[in-house]
Amino acid sequence: MDPDTALEKRNQLIKDGYCVVEEVLSDDFLDELRRETNRLLDSVAHPPEWKYQGSDLSVRGTAEPVIDRLIHWEPTWEVLNAMQLDDFYSHGGFIILSKPPGAPPLYWHQDWMRWNDPISTAPWVQYIFLSYYLVDTSIENGCFRVIPGTHLNRIPLHDHLTPAHEQGAYYVSESDPHMFYDHPDAIDVPATAGSLVIGEGRVLHAARGNRSTQRRTLLLGWHDRPCAAPRYWTDEVPEAILRRDPEAEYERTRSPGKYLA
Repeated sequence: MDPDTALEKRNQLIKDGYCVVEEVLSDDFLDELRRETNRLLDSVAHPPEWKYQGSDLSVRGTAEPVIDRLIHWEPTWEVLNAMQLDDFYSHGGFIILSKPPGAPPLYWHQDWMRWNDPISTAPWVQYIFLSYYLVDTSIENGCFRVIPGTHLNRIPLHDHLTPAHEQGAYYVSESDPHMFYDHPDAIDVPATAGSLVIGEGRVLHAARGNRSTQRRTLLLGWHDRPCAAPRYWTDEVPEAILRRDPEAEYERTRSPGKYLA
């Protein structure tokens, strides 16, 4: 990735909360990931709480060599290095998210659980997921959706959402007017097989339903970084972060509080 493209992608990630990098996986590795994810998906029961995500199968790199290879995939780290996101580190595994044919949409949610921590005010990229798409993904078969900028700015929808991936959201009605709201600022993000979608964990995102006859599979890995301004950041640092006690323990919550403006 050339420097200009890297800067463009990082600025989009900072501003909108997501960006897409094409052709990160080689064809051979993509085929291997397809085979292994299909094998793993076929080997487990699919409980009712997987309804909206399609699947939620966490696989550690220590358990599956192909996942360990993905964690250390050199082309990805070349991209992150070019974007100056090289201080991020993997949580050590990936989640297989695979919508079967006919699966409903995934509800609006964000995945940040540290809203009581002043680091939530970070205007830079603080918490990311790397999503590798194993098939071409479109509105028809369940592409990614995002409401740009909602990792930095509160919108009315924030205050009406059931916390994600817990008992309430697992069994929410498909007719829920907020969780599945067709928000006017929402953007569909189709991706080709082998592409990488980088998302900010604080941004509101969802996925379309799968109206095709084939699985729609992606691999999602969480990556974190230290609670300090990154080296590329030259703008003002929020006062809440400057006053933040690095030794304090903050109660975890998925519900945005005072730190989301």
